[in-house]
Amino acid sequence: MELVRGKSARFIADLASLLTSCKGLPLAYNRDLQEDKEPTFDSVKAILGMLEVSAEFAQNIVFNKERILKALLSGHLDATTLADYLVIKGIPFRRSHDIVGRSVALCVSKRFQLQDLSLDELKSITPSFEQDVYEYVGVDNSVKKFSSYGSTGVECVASQMEYWVHKPGI
Repeated sequence: MELVRGKSARFIADLASLLTSCKGLPLAYNRDLQEDKEPTFDSVKAILGMLEVSAEFAQNIVFNKERILKALLSGHLDATTLADYLVIKGIPFRRSHDIVGRSVALCVSKRFQLQDLSLDELKSITPSFEQDVYEYVGVDNSVKKFSSYGSTGVECVASQMEYWVHKPGI
């Protein structure tokens, strides 16, 4: 999959080549577009190969859910949503970032996760924390907060899965 991702540079280069060929075209056709074939065919060939590899990958991937959960809990994934919480409370992001950094440092010193800190411990960092902070911390709550179009929120992913599974012609 790293190679599939890495091919994007090639597509960008092919696109730049096509755009550069087209940008200076005169009003009448002047054989300039003979140079569009190589980047076009190169991109199509690479995309078809990438789709083949990606389809095979998607059909055969197996996730180790226990290992994934353990990895998610080993960091402070919810630090971003904690910063968002503070911004919603009216604190500028620059200050929120500092507050979250101090919160994570407290967690590290106690070997806790953000969701394990008591409200009193959080309020010792800033009085802006209230009981509703626990709706923003923790892996599950953090993922749920990402709900914009195209995000990794549970509802967004489920919606996209439903769309692509039932899309006519696939």
